[in-house]
Amino acid sequence: MPSFIEKIGKLFKKQETYRPSQSKVAAKPAADSKKPAAKRPPQTDAPRKHGRGEHRKPASVPQKERAPSPAPVRKGSQPWNPDSFQVEPQEGKTRFRDLELPIDLLHAIADLKFQYCTPIQAEILPSVLAGKDMAGKAQTGTGKTAAFLLGIFTRFIKNRQEAPKPGTPRALILAPTRELAMQIRDDAEKLSTYTPFTTVAIYGGIDYDKQRRMLEQPVDIIVATPGRLIDFANQGALNLREVEVLVIDEADRMLDMGFIPDVRKIVYKTPPKENRQTLLFSATLDDEVMRLASAWMTDPGKVEIEPDHNATELIDQQVYLVTDDQKFALLYNILKKEVGDSSALIFTNRRDQTERLADALFRYGIDCEILSGAVAQNKRQRILADFKDGRCKLVVATDVAGRGIHVDDITHVVNFNIPSQADDYVHRIGRTGRAGKKGISVTFACEKESFELPAIEELLGKRLPCIQPEPNMLVLPQPVRKAPFRESRPPQRSGGGRPPPRRSGPPRR
Repeated sequence: MPSFIEKIGKLFKKQETYRPSQSKVAAKPAADSKKPAAKRPPQTDAPRKHGRGEHRKPASVPQKERAPSPAPVRKGSQPWNPDSFQVEPQEGKTRFRDLELPIDLLHAIADLKFQYCTPIQAEILPSVLAGKDMAGKAQTGTGKTAAFLLGIFTRFIKNRQEAPKPGTPRALILAPTRELAMQIRDDAEKLSTYTPFTTVAIYGGIDYDKQRRMLEQPVDIIVATPGRLIDFANQGALNLREVEVLVIDEADRMLDMGFIPDVRKIVYKTPPKENRQTLLFSATLDDEVMRLASAWMTDPGKVEIEPDHNATELIDQQVYLVTDDQKFALLYNILKKEVGDSSALIFTNRRDQTERLADALFRYGIDCEILSGAVAQNKRQRILADFKDGRCKLVVATDVAGRGIHVDDITHVVNFNIPSQADDYVHRIGRTGRAGKKGISVTFACEKESFELPAIEELLGKRLPCIQPEPNMLVLPQPVRKAPFRESRPPQRSGGGRPPPRRSGPPRR
């Protein structure tokens, strides 16, 4: 019987005679590699699809290979023929092909079925393309995002760099909310389909280390909310000294939310205003906003686009005179008899109102989702994706969360609570009647909130007809479910169980 020493000797002899094949050795990643080579995406003829917040190039590609090609031709594909993008001229309208836009961008515009510039795009794009600082007054949904993105990408294409640098963007876009930052990032990825430029969105509510790793890669554009951006800048994860274009979007909302001190710190981390192009957009260009513009911009041009009354003409605006106790019954019957299987968006003024309303809808057999600041960011992203894809048909939202909702198929917007700011009313109803489609907005004017209507009518420049609901629209059936516990509900300070019903909810039966 072999001894223990002999067994050990045979084992070592076997290990010395084993040699892995050359192919296995080659497949093994280096010790300092972050991603195995086998997991790199395969080369295909079709344009690559990029995940949200992800970079267009694998991190393992050397920087010298990242230099953009002069023509928007993908491997195995034919060059795009600009003559295929034929748009009939129309009086009073500017075609995108009439502007001096690079072929890369025209190709993406044609894919998106864009033909004519919106008023804000037609007025501001020539000055933006010329490199001038501009302040634009325009509501959300007027096309201002595409205006400044086209200006940024045109500048990048005409002034190509050999390679972008990690954590050193050439353009910085500041937005007041996470949803708006994500929407701008998504729009940037669509417009840059045929370019090598990378866009990263930085905002709170998601994994900090994951976003920091994104900044360790080459990046051209950063879209960010002020708070999270300040964190990364203070840690040295960001270098803003090479920013060529600074965009401050929804400056009025920045003021309302108290972000201006943070924005001021960020602006001072970028090059002097004489050495960068600065674009500022706001729903209002009052004295306070213009003081910011004068401090951060050099001889800015000014473009003011009033609310598009032609767009609101596509929206049937209905105002129902009801008591606070009647609101839910009317909402229930509108959803059941008029909305049906279509997509609808319901606005409240506070996050606690969204939760109580969503719970009440669930009790009466209507499924919905909540979008408010109390909902975790990863869940908000999932809800937005489901709403856009049609997997979710009904969303109850606050104004801040609703600013990232850009869905063309929303047929109804319901103001369960009237907003205290007239601009918010225009923003809310603008979620329907998009892409040339007709929409319906429904507003509940009760004894507590009807005094907000005159300011809205003044902004719209017309009276809103108020009607009484039919008696049968105020009748509720018996509830069919027990109220659910929602993860977004904050813990109660004392006692157990659910909070008592509020007057804005339905009567208990």
